[in-house]
Amino acid sequence: MRAKLKYNYLAILCVLLFSNSGFSQSKFNLDTKTAFQVGSLFKNHMILQRDMPIPVWGKAPPGTTITVKFANLKKQAITDANGKWILKLNPLPASFKPQKMIISSSLDKKNIEISDILIGDIWICSGQSNMQFSVNGAPEVKKLVPSAKNIRTFKVKNTVAFTPQDTCEGNWSVKYPNSAVAFSFAYFLEKSANAPIGIILTSWGSSSIEAWMPRNMTETVPHFKILMDEFDADSKTKNRITAILDGPKPWKKADDIFLRRQSNILYNAMMHPLIPYACRGLVWYQGERNTQSMFGMVKKPWFSRNSGMLKYGDVLKEWILQYRKKWDNEKLHFLVVMLPGYGKELKTDRNIAPNTPSAHSWAWMRESQLKILALPNTSVVNTIDLGNAKNIHPKDKLPVGKRAALLAAHKVLNKKVKAFGPTAKKVKVKRQSIIVYFNNVKKLKTTDGKTPTSFWLSDNSKEWFAAEAKIKGKKIILNCKELEQPLYVRYAFTGNPNVNLVNEANLPAYPFRTDTFKP
Repeated sequence: MRAKLKYNYLAILCVLLFSNSGFSQSKFNLDTKTAFQVGSLFKNHMILQRDMPIPVWGKAPPGTTITVKFANLKKQAITDANGKWILKLNPLPASFKPQKMIISSSLDKKNIEISDILIGDIWICSGQSNMQFSVNGAPEVKKLVPSAKNIRTFKVKNTVAFTPQDTCEGNWSVKYPNSAVAFSFAYFLEKSANAPIGIILTSWGSSSIEAWMPRNMTETVPHFKILMDEFDADSKTKNRITAILDGPKPWKKADDIFLRRQSNILYNAMMHPLIPYACRGLVWYQGERNTQSMFGMVKKPWFSRNSGMLKYGDVLKEWILQYRKKWDNEKLHFLVVMLPGYGKELKTDRNIAPNTPSAHSWAWMRESQLKILALPNTSVVNTIDLGNAKNIHPKDKLPVGKRAALLAAHKVLNKKVKAFGPTAKKVKVKRQSIIVYFNNVKKLKTTDGKTPTSFWLSDNSKEWFAAEAKIKGKKIILNCKELEQPLYVRYAFTGNPNVNLVNEANLPAYPFRTDTFKP
């Protein structure tokens, strides 16, 4: 009887203690059948984030005292009315020495032991098919495998859910991720970090950014609210999703594609369970699915009903802000991979010359992606010199991962490395010439020793002409015989531009435009 009264007292105390916690509250119920468990990422061989508080969480019967012991630290928490508990371990330095974590429950004296734990830097790598693109498909990346070390991977199983999930399927592997971009990123970052690198790989081909958006973004993104209202009213789609999830495995290809092209439900199953695992940031290689229209929300096909290229940048910024709120980390760094060269242009009713800066190409998506630089703790990996005119899945993934690692080393680890290509600083119109001044360069050069390519000039006529470009130190002097008075510049603003302009570190110049003409 005394033991029962003591348990009830603890349970009531739990409600008082957690009334202002981050957990959602419901009618208090002493559910002694709740299984004692920890978050999905807390498994053998895991890597914990160094130099920042480390959240540890899980479930147990309400009122249970949970004790976590790790690296001479000891912290306790009491489960709330829903059986949830969370605590934070103090920041720890990087460590290559395997350690053990013991998590115990006061109710049944049960222990959960997690072994072979390292402390280093954690990065989430997410997106669609080019993030999934395998190591074996990228010969240059595959060559790195024999010399890879201190890299571990948690691969989230691909699935969907109608509501945000607390758990996901996956295990930590003591090896590199089978993603050419994620692996090469981890490989080169490990060289700079002097710490183990943990990659959480959660990606799925054909997915739009809307697939990875939490439902509360309906409050700030109008087109997403329309999509979710349509989804909620579409019983046929929801019934098919349920049937696929309850049906035989593996899924048929058509069913697999159907699932991954939906909105929100990938976030629920493959991103939400990771919150609030401590990490440095997120590498995001996605956007191809959102390039199928300029203005978004087309009627057909249904899987192209998304932001489109022009809205994508603002949506991406809001998405970043929402993720930071959910992780409660304003410094969570976002490394966005710019879409590389690709020659396909959108069909349009307008008579626009192909392969020009006016065409509806991926150039507009790249401009949208660069909008995130208005937010702190963001970077864009410049891929303007990479890609394939006819293949949406190019093999040149090594430079993508290497450049992402340089940006992470410089902007997150504060290493003194050259991480940026030239960016336009200012533009001056001088008589019949336009002069472009650049940042992030000591002296401009070209990769082939020839004059710079892919510069275009225009005046108020909005007609664009290829420019003659000449390097002079940190600036480019542009001229055009067809224009008496050029006013505006566009650089590398086509779907698959032929570019050669770099800085002394051989990093390519970022695309830009100085006009405000609407597409």
